[in-house]
Amino acid sequence: MTDDTPPRKTPTACVLIIGNEILSGRTQDINLNYIAKGLAERGVRLKEARVIPDICDVIVETVNEVRAQYDYVFTTGGIGPTHDDITAECIAKAFGVKLVLNEEIRAMMLSRYPQGQLNEARLRMAHTPEGATLVPNPISGPPGFRIGNVFVMAGVPRIAQGMFDAIKHTLAGGPPILARTVLCNLPEGTIAKGLGEIQSRYADIDIGSYPTFARGKPETNLVSRGLDRDRLDRAAAEISALIRELGGDPIDIA
Repeated sequence: MTDDTPPRKTPTACVLIIGNEILSGRTQDINLNYIAKGLAERGVRLKEARVIPDICDVIVETVNEVRAQYDYVFTTGGIGPTHDDITAECIAKAFGVKLVLNEEIRAMMLSRYPQGQLNEARLRMAHTPEGATLVPNPISGPPGFRIGNVFVMAGVPRIAQGMFDAIKHTLAGGPPILARTVLCNLPEGTIAKGLGEIQSRYADIDIGSYPTFARGKPETNLVSRGLDRDRLDRAAAEISALIRELGGDPIDIA
C-alpha cells in the first residue's frame, strides 16, 4: 500500500546580521552558524544570509524584501541602548507601524535595575513595533520581539543563541534536513567532473564540495543534504565509488 500523503513543504528562512562592527571586521559573527544548525534540526532551510550596515533605509528595504520572499526572517544586532542601535525603529518603519514603549519590558527593567538606574538610554531597549510579541531573553537584559514572520534578536552571541533556543520550538518546521559527508584525499579539480554528473542525477539533493589542506596535503569534504535518507545513502555511495575510481580513499564521516 502506497502512502499518497503529499510531502510537507520545507519552510525557508533568511538571516540578517545587522551592524557596522561586523562589516568593519572588528567583531566576528558566530550567530549564523548556530542559527543555521538549529533551523536544519527543525526542518527549516536557510536559503540566504546577509550582513547589512546600521543604515535605516538599507535595513527597511532589506527586511521588506526578504520577509516577502521567505517564511521566516531572523535579525541579529542593533537592539541595545546606544545611538547606533536602530533595528527596532527600522523594523517598525518596514511594517508601517509605530515604535511604542512596551510596558511589559519596562516593568521587567524596573524590577532589575536599582532605583534611578533605568535611564533614557536603557529605556530605548523597551521599545518595540506596535503589535509585536516578545522573544524571551533567558540570559540577561530585555527580550527581543517578533512581528509578522520577522524575529528580532540581540547581536551578543550568548544572548542571541538563548533567544533563538527560546523560540525554535515554535517554528512550523518541515521534515528534518539530513546530511551525509564523505571525506577524500583528492583535490577538488580531480573529482569535479564526476561530482557534477552525480549532482545531475540527484536534483533533490544539494551536494557541496569543501576543500581543505590537512596533514600537509589537499583533501575534500563532500557534503550531501536532503530530506530522503535512502537517496542520501545512494548519492554518498556513488560519491565513494567515484573517489575509488579516481584512485582516492573515501571516508564516510557522517
